[in-house]
Amino acid sequence: MVQIRSTTVAARKACNPIREKQRGFTLIELMIAVTLVAAISTGMLMAMRTGLLTLEKVEGRLQDNRRVVSVQQMLVRQLSSVMPSVGDCGGKRGSLFSGTDQRVQMVTSYSLANGARGYPQFIDLEVLPDPQGGLRLVENEHFYFSPSSTSPFCAPQGFTPQSFEVARGLALCRISYREYIPDSADGGKWLAAWNRTDLPGALKIEMRPLRADPAHLTLQTVSIPIRVNRLVMGQYDDVQQ
Repeated sequence: MVQIRSTTVAARKACNPIREKQRGFTLIELMIAVTLVAAISTGMLMAMRTGLLTLEKVEGRLQDNRRVVSVQQMLVRQLSSVMPSVGDCGGKRGSLFSGTDQRVQMVTSYSLANGARGYPQFIDLEVLPDPQGGLRLVENEHFYFSPSSTSPFCAPQGFTPQSFEVARGLALCRISYREYIPDSADGGKWLAAWNRTDLPGALKIEMRPLRADPAHLTLQTVSIPIRVNRLVMGQYDDVQQ
């Protein structure tokens, strides 16, 4: 009886050799495979997330550095394009270039909105407290088309919705003016205020950040020479009175 059964099993194996080789996965093997796929997917997602966060940080740092460079270029272009102009402030007509170590007013041919192609602008640079700590440099600009157009804007305007924030988070922001002395070896000394009728020889804005970050560019002190030597209140033969 045993011999007959063994012969029958052997005959079945001989008749179905392929079925014996096609063996499926067990549940444990399937769970191990799923776990490995999940672990590999999680690792890939973490690597992609880390790469995206790094890219976002680098992009943000690049944007901040570009803003610093553009702000310094804007200051240089705007302050070097000063125009000898007169205005009506306080009921008295006089030179529109005046300032202290915390505020300066002038007329320039460079506009924030239109660049060098814009109309002359009466600008007011003012150092104000920063709500987030430190100081900030704010600029207000208005069209200049006649001396009387400046009378509404002679007083300090502070920060308004139309103001442009040049810099913020500063530990130091100070404005100084250099005397214009023709044929002088040292070119004159730096002054903390300017109330003369003519233009200074140069303008300097000292800036130092409140918190230094080696990974970011910081606003540096800018010294801008003023090439205009025309007298603001002087009388010239080519000017129609």
